[in-house]
Amino acid sequence: MITTATRIDVKKVTKSRLSELDMKNLTFGRVFSDHMFVADFANGQWDEARIVPYDKMPMSPSTSALHYGQTIFEGLKAYKNDKGEVLVSRPWANHKRLNISCERMAMPIVPEELFMESLSMLVKLDKDWVPSVPNSSLYIRPFMFSTDEYIGVKPSETYRFIIFTAPVGAYYTAPIRVLVETNYIRAVEGGIGYVKAAGNYGRSLFPTQLAQQRGYQQIIWTDARNHRFIEESGTMNVMFVIDDILITPPLGDTILAGITRDSVLTLARDWGYRVQERKISIDEVVDAHKKGTLQEAFGAGTAATIAHIAAIGFEGRDYELPPVEERIFSNRVSRELDDIRRGKIADRHSWMLKV
Repeated sequence: MITTATRIDVKKVTKSRLSELDMKNLTFGRVFSDHMFVADFANGQWDEARIVPYDKMPMSPSTSALHYGQTIFEGLKAYKNDKGEVLVSRPWANHKRLNISCERMAMPIVPEELFMESLSMLVKLDKDWVPSVPNSSLYIRPFMFSTDEYIGVKPSETYRFIIFTAPVGAYYTAPIRVLVETNYIRAVEGGIGYVKAAGNYGRSLFPTQLAQQRGYQQIIWTDARNHRFIEESGTMNVMFVIDDILITPPLGDTILAGITRDSVLTLARDWGYRVQERKISIDEVVDAHKKGTLQEAFGAGTAATIAHIAAIGFEGRDYELPPVEERIFSNRVSRELDDIRRGKIADRHSWMLKV
């Protein structure tokens, strides 16, 4: 049975770095807020929960996470409304998905009380780091890694759970060009494609680098068996509007259950859109483009929210999509999500947590 200590000690910075930050010129993932949350797992219990100044950590060269990949993470965002209040988007969903990753990677789960209390306390402490300028937010990164100082292939007996935050601007500043990957593989059936594990991202870097050398910003992953059915696009779930139907690949053990994906599908159904979660092949997408029924293509993810796809590269040809300003659904859902997260319209699905 996994238990946790409920007390969270707080040690504040002696001097904030906030004055050094230019809120109007934020890059993604380069600057970090004043504090971080840390808890350690040992002897079947999460303990020594504390909020401390953001800083580097000493680590043994034999730390098991560095050798055997027991490392998982999450990503979510906080926003400010017009009153200056801080709203966190769907943290309960992130907690649930974190524990799904924990179970698959033979790591201890994080109790909901510990996750929610630590996240709330940390964001509240660093609330002044939450930007209020358009296209900006406070990115929140919970993650866990094994900490045994042991060289041997087995689940670690000790772990560290950390949450840190970063004020960020837009992940993509323009529509992206994507290349359909038909050689390298992101995930296989029975594997960990549905888990937010570090290894899934590490294995994607080389194929993405090759695509970028050809002028594409991201790739579209296809199934491991035949390289015909679309799965994800880079770090995002991928969606298409074909003949006024919103289509996205179904969830399974090769596709991450994106929280932004779920939000988009929920809103689409609220609005009466026809939604299909089904297998979709690259051949179907190309055929729709030739027929003139491929109206939109976009990625959906925490970092990017809605990333418009400008062109799809496949078998030596680029299939250009309609101009972004002509896209009805993706623009509407992008505005709606932003308005919900910033408290401008009603939160009908109780997605937001005010801290």
